[in-house]
Amino acid sequence: MTTSATKPEVFEPLGPIPKELATIMRPELPSLIREIGEEIRRAIPEHTKFLNGPYGRAIQACVEQILITFVEQVNDPSASTARRDEMCRRLGRCEALSGHSLDTLRASFQIGARVALRRAKRIGKRYSLSPSLMLSFADALFAYVDELVEVSREGYVAIKAQTELNEQMENERRRLLRLVLAGPAAPRAKVTELADRTGWPLPDEVTLVALAPDPQLMREELDADALVDLTDPQPHLLLPGPMDDLRHASLETALSSTRAVIGLTVPLDDAGDSLRWARQALQLAETGIIDAPGPLIQCDEHLVTLWLLSDPALTEQLARRQLAPLAELTETQRERLIETLRAWHTTRGNAVEMADLLHLHPQTVRYRMRNLERIFGSRRLSDPDQRFATESVLRALQLREKATVLPLARQLRPAQDRSLSRTYG
Repeated sequence: MTTSATKPEVFEPLGPIPKELATIMRPELPSLIREIGEEIRRAIPEHTKFLNGPYGRAIQACVEQILITFVEQVNDPSASTARRDEMCRRLGRCEALSGHSLDTLRASFQIGARVALRRAKRIGKRYSLSPSLMLSFADALFAYVDELVEVSREGYVAIKAQTELNEQMENERRRLLRLVLAGPAAPRAKVTELADRTGWPLPDEVTLVALAPDPQLMREELDADALVDLTDPQPHLLLPGPMDDLRHASLETALSSTRAVIGLTVPLDDAGDSLRWARQALQLAETGIIDAPGPLIQCDEHLVTLWLLSDPALTEQLARRQLAPLAELTETQRERLIETLRAWHTTRGNAVEMADLLHLHPQTVRYRMRNLERIFGSRRLSDPDQRFATESVLRALQLREKATVLPLARQLRPAQDRSLSRTYG
C-alpha cells in the first residue's frame, strides 16, 4: 500500500526548446568549442596526442559540426543531420583505426555535453531562463549525445568488421605461404584450396625475399599479390613471378631503408630453396662478407659466395686438409706463402703477373714458389683436382676474412693451438 509519504513525485512534462534559444547559443559556439577541446585533453590524456596529431583539425571540424547541427535543430527540428552523421562515422572509424575503445569516444561526447550544459546554465542566469526550459535543454542535450554515439558506432563497427576480415585474410595468406615454402611435402589439394579461398592464383614461378628483423614495411606500397609473413623471427615475403623492374621499384618503396635480399626466381615447388639462399645472403651481408651499396641486395649477384660458404664446417675441414703442409710454419711464413699461393692461382702461375700483384720482384716470387713446391710437392700443386680444391678453399677463406679481424695465417695455425671453428664461428 502506497502512503502519501511514499507517493512518487510527478514531474511536469518537459516542453520543446524555444527557437529563440538558437539565437542566444550561436555567438557562444567558438569559445565553447575551445573549452570542450581543453576539457577533453585534461580529462582524457591519451586523446591529447590524437587531437594534436594529423587528424586534429579534422576532429575539431567534426566537433564544430556537431555543435552547429545541435543549434540548427533547436532552430528547426527537421534540419538535416547528414553532414554531422558522416563526420561522426569518420570519428568512429578513426577511433577503431587508432585502437581506442568506443567508450573513449562516448566519454568525450559526454564531457562535451557537460561543458555545454555548464555554459547553458550561465547563459540561463544571464537571460533569466526558466528552470523548466533548462531541464528541457539538458534532456535534449544528452539525448543528442546518445544519437552521436550510435552514429559513431556505425563507423566504428564497420572498421572493426573490416579489420577482422583483413586479419582473417592475412592469416590465411600466411598459412598459404608456409605451405608453399614446404614444397612438394605440402598437400597439393590444401595449397590449391587456400589459394582459391584467398583469391591468389597459383604461379609457375616465385621470388622469395628475406627481410632483416623488425622490418619497416609499408604494406600498402607492396604489390597486392605479395604473400607476407612478418610474424616469423626471420620475416620474409613471396612475390609471384620474376623480379622485374616494376616489382623491384615497388619493393624498394615498400621497404624504405630496411635491408632485404631478393632470392632467386624458382619454380613454385622450390620456393623454400629461394628463401634459404636469400637468408644466407642476408646473414653474409650482416657480417660484412657480402658488400652491397644499398639495403636491397640481389641474391643472384653473389651465387659463388653463397656456394663457397654454404657449409662452413665442411669448408673448415677442406681448408685443414688442403693447407695442412703450412700448419707447422711460423705465422709470418704462412702469411707470405698463402698470399703467394693465392696469387699463383689467380694468375695461373705467371711469375711476372704474380710479382705485379704482390708488389714483389719476380725473383722473390720464384723463390717463394720453390718453397711452396718443396712443402706441397709439385705434383700436388699441379694436380687439377687438388688445384681446384685449394683455390676454392683460398677463395672461401678470403671471403671469411671480411668478417674477422684475425689474419688468415693465424687462423690456419695447428688445431691444437687454435680451432678454426672458433675463429670462424
